[in-house]
Amino acid sequence: MKNNLLAVMSLACVVVATSGSALAETQSSGYWQYPAIEGYGRVHPRPNSAEQPDPQKTYKVVFNVTKPSKDKGQPNPGLDHVARAVNVFASAGVPLDHLKFVAVIHGPATMSVLNGDQYKKQFGGANPNLELIGKLREAGVKVEVCGQAVSDNEYQDDWINPDVTITLSALSDLAIYGNRGYAFEQL
Repeated sequence: MKNNLLAVMSLACVVVATSGSALAETQSSGYWQYPAIEGYGRVHPRPNSAEQPDPQKTYKVVFNVTKPSKDKGQPNPGLDHVARAVNVFASAGVPLDHLKFVAVIHGPATMSVLNGDQYKKQFGGANPNLELIGKLREAGVKVEVCGQAVSDNEYQDDWINPDVTITLSALSDLAIYGNRGYAFEQL
């Protein structure tokens, strides 16, 4: 009985170890891709999945980015999800000029949009969001920060990354974009 249990446990370990290495092999051979924003927002293309975006349509989305990165040395996960949204649509063949995406940053996420000098003064290291914000802008994403959050954090306007637009308020931004027909995504 004890030998049978040991044999079953050994077989289970082999199956788990083998399936893990098979998964690693699959993933290392182009499983994750970056069709529009290299290095951020990885996607696995699924051309045969249900509910594919229509490459002929225009998609308008406002992303509400409120949470900071738990690790100040890593990019904001909400901004990475915006990059993923761009990559998802691009992987389905939607041209970038058919994506009208806006990232509205406020609350604790506001720190993500500080320029390099101010981020280093505040947090002791390089701002890991600068490259990502630049790539989002290159892909046509508007990146905006709530002016009220900038003031709440006692940041000066010139401390904000020049790739980011300071707006009146996230409260008004979300209403304005909603009235313009943008879908809302909470990140």
